Amino acid sequence: MTYFRKILKYATPYKGYAWLNIISNIFYALFGTLAMISLFPMLSVLFDNTKRLDIKPVWTGIADAKEYIENYLNYFVTQKANEGTDDVLIFMVILVIAMFLLKNLFSYLAMFFITFLRNGVLKDLRNDLYKKTIDLPVSFYSEKRKGDTIARLTSDVLEIQHSFLSILELIVREPLTILFAIVAMLIISVKLTIFVFIFIPISGFIISRIGKSLKSHSDKVQKEQGFFLSILEETLGGLKIIKGFNAEGIFTNRFKESTNRFFKFSNSLLNRQNLASPTSEFLGIVVISILLWYGGQMVLVEKSLQPELFIVYMGLAYQILTPAKAISKASYGVKKGNAAAERVLEILETESSIKDTPNAIVKEGFSEEITINNISFKYEEDWILKDFSLNVPKGHTVALVGQSGSGKSTIANLVTRFYDVNKGSISIDGIDIREMTQHSLRSLLGLVTQDSILFNDTVKGNLLVAKEGASDEELVAALKVANAWEFVNQLPKGMDTNIGDSGNKLSGGQKQRLSIARAVLKNPPIMILDEATSALDTESERLVQEALENMMKNRTSIVIAHRLSTIQNADTIVVLSNGKIVEQGKHKELLDKKGVYYNLVEMQSFA
Repeated sequence: MTYFRKILKYATPYKGYAWLNIISNIFYALFGTLAMISLFPMLSVLFDNTKRLDIKPVWTGIADAKEYIENYLNYFVTQKANEGTDDVLIFMVILVIAMFLLKNLFSYLAMFFITFLRNGVLKDLRNDLYKKTIDLPVSFYSEKRKGDTIARLTSDVLEIQHSFLSILELIVREPLTILFAIVAMLIISVKLTIFVFIFIPISGFIISRIGKSLKSHSDKVQKEQGFFLSILEETLGGLKIIKGFNAEGIFTNRFKESTNRFFKFSNSLLNRQNLASPTSEFLGIVVISILLWYGGQMVLVEKSLQPELFIVYMGLAYQILTPAKAISKASYGVKKGNAAAERVLEILETESSIKDTPNAIVKEGFSEEITINNISFKYEEDWILKDFSLNVPKGHTVALVGQSGSGKSTIANLVTRFYDVNKGSISIDGIDIREMTQHSLRSLLGLVTQDSILFNDTVKGNLLVAKEGASDEELVAALKVANAWEFVNQLPKGMDTNIGDSGNKLSGGQKQRLSIARAVLKNPPIMILDEATSALDTESERLVQEALENMMKNRTSIVIAHRLSTIQNADTIVVLSNGKIVEQGKHKELLDKKGVYYNLVEMQSFA
């Protein structure tokens, strides 16, 4: 129930609806019991067992409550009978209909109010999950499957709504229905009600035994759902490769294996869950059957209970069955919802390894230099960077080159603070970036990556990610700097053209130029270009390179380059190998040295 309490805090903003639901449920339970009791005077009239009573009875205390209610009903019926038998029957029928109408009216009102609470909690929970998903560092998702995160945000949250939040309806309504029914049953016959209570704990024990392992089964189902959603997400992202390598069979078999496991786990879970309803109903009927035998003895042999009271009593006893069955199903729901809540809260309660310090500085503007001071970093066991130092003065372009795995892109990840250094420090204008707010740090940076990360939106929508309130004139200016205006202007709807999932309606060069336009629109003082031209053809590379040069004018730039032809004009070229600087200087200087850089250029020229 720990998870249940944590989820319940999301109901606080909707407590007004909760109170209205509780009030409606109180009246539902009350009129549900009164509806059954209202049958008694009707049955008395039909069986002609109404004792004529012309004197209004007097209340003498709770001890004689049963006798008072019975006498009052007899008095009431006698008064109506004096007006005519037909009038009595019509009045009794109207009374019964009115009670059942009020019961169902309050049932609807209770569901009406709880709907706002349930959907409100669902909305807030999803919003918090999404916010947390964005807040968590990039490193968190390098260890998790995307599909698992999607499953938690969708199916797990729905499971909480169906299981946990449905209990909110049962907490008041069902126990009160049982309570009012039991009070009425006690008034009718204490002896018979005590007899009923002997069998209820036995039924409850049997039902609880069935649902004991439900949480573990539910956990397996939800984990497997996350697994096959991951396969689906990877399939959609890598469809070209799957088709290109004729690997459809491999991925189909992988997906089938997952859905087969899901099939087995789901069958086991649902079969146990479905056992709750028939078991509770059967046990209830057993109790009712024993009641019929025992109560029949009281009516026919002992003559200690009136037949019409016994029929009403049986109706009340059966009325307990429905809420008891609902409570037993709800207990299964708690166990199932517990597994879902645990998975959801695992994300919500994960502490981000990268967060602002309590007195973080809001850094505005860039005036001097970026200093990378003696940093070391590792993703897992092996060190990617070791005692690495670099100075990037304002207005300079520094290019990082080296073989794959030498640590170039890692430096971009560390400067943008997607990861934190293990040793050393990175500072801007003498302030450690860990002492700045992440928002103000990233406001100083523009980022263009090797993979053009675009969204399923219009050209305009993708650009406005960088500057939400930008005017059309600013957008056009940014597109022109990035050599992108020419092709954007020729699109069917210009800037309002949707570019498809990940921008797949555009060519590689067009996507990259759009990414550059987005960075230009942000207009940051520091630009980080992570292999921005490595995946392009020669013509696209020329256009993109021109766009990059336009963008880097009067800016401080850190350029991670794969194609060395693109960084010949850099102020400083830093050559890395195994996380360390092996050479440093201008293009011509490094060529004259005929060292590592010279060999890299020669290899690319030969290629």
